[in-house]
Amino acid sequence: QVQLVESGGGLVQAGGSLRLSCAASGRTFSFSSYTMGWFRQPPGKQREFVAAISWSGGGGTYYADSVKGRFTISRDNAKNMVYLQMNSLKAEDTAAYYCAAKGSGAPWANEYDYWGQGTQVTVSS
Repeated sequence: QVQLVESGGGLVQAGGSLRLSCAASGRTFSFSSYTMGWFRQPPGKQREFVAAISWSGGGGTYYADSVKGRFTISRDNAKNMVYLQMNSLKAEDTAAYYCAAKGSGAPWANEYDYWGQGTQVTVSS
């Protein structure tokens, strides 16, 4: 069984920064073999792709246009951790943020194998 646990959410003023973390665990879970992604669900809206980092040795990264240049995704395969550094936050970044893992397929597609419970990010304007 795979567990993804997000942390680091909270309340921040517009223009501020937050760093989300996601800890992955599971007896047979080979973290380094999985693409890891961050999604978010704003209030009253559908869940949307934010960023992803591939399993490949190069760790290719992918971002939604709305966060490109402001957010950075990274991973530490030795610690089974993935991070989302969020800078220059805007009110429209307010959402529940979810960590997810997938074994194959397009990193930006919604079809992920495992999901965390989410962490709330609220940006005050």
